[in-house]
Amino acid sequence: MKKKLYQLLSPSADHKGISYWIDLFLITLIALNVLVVLLESVEEIDRQFEHLFNLFEVFSIGIFTLEYLLRVWVITEDKQYQHPIQGRLKFIISPLSIIDLLSFLPFYFPLFGFDLRFIRIMRVMRIFRLFKIVRYVNALALITDVLRQKREELYISLILTLFLLLLSSSLMYFVENPAQPGNFSSIPETMWWGISTLTTVGYGDMYPITPLGKILGGIISIIGIGLFALPTGILASGFSEVLKNRKQKNQTHCPACGRAHEPNTEHHA
Repeated sequence: MKKKLYQLLSPSADHKGISYWIDLFLITLIALNVLVVLLESVEEIDRQFEHLFNLFEVFSIGIFTLEYLLRVWVITEDKQYQHPIQGRLKFIISPLSIIDLLSFLPFYFPLFGFDLRFIRIMRVMRIFRLFKIVRYVNALALITDVLRQKREELYISLILTLFLLLLSSSLMYFVENPAQPGNFSSIPETMWWGISTLTTVGYGDMYPITPLGKILGGIISIIGIGLFALPTGILASGFSEVLKNRKQKNQTHCPACGRAHEPNTEHHA
């Protein structure tokens, strides 16, 4: 029974199996939960359908709680989590499991006497239910693989960005502070200008007025365009590599001609 439940709760590419319909049901439920969170922010709609939203919330919490408990129970069928205690603990602290937990746990807080103001804040965490879709949608799993594979390069680009932000904000502070002590009052205040400039947003609430400040601002803007293109290139390269690896993994070779072909395609004579 445990093995059968594990197979049913595992995302499936088989469009005819029960597992596929379970995945589709959970994806639909998650999408409806996110929609309800959005609609509840509209006061007129929330007032009119409050009772219906509350019933749907109870139903969703029941499904998500049951799903989580069943996953914790059957996870020992996975070779990574075979140990009955350590395996389950390892699964519970995994990122996807934490997201699953956050999707329903705030609902139970009132039972333990938490302050209502705190409860209202925690209810916003229902938006975490959106991230549960990662478990069921292969395209989102692809993004996770890319981020995991390219994390070192992304870390380096993030460090470079922070370094440039600190350097540009410091230089602009010393250049513009004498002319605009109100806007460029400190390096932390100037960092807001650095962020809006490096990201090419440019809100216009802070801008250099001295000749040297304008020259420096132009140089920083040009560097920012190139620097923010760096993570884009890293991610594009990562997607290309992951897709290529997946395609090669799914290919088999014809024993007659040795050519690669996709599964379920005709072999060469």
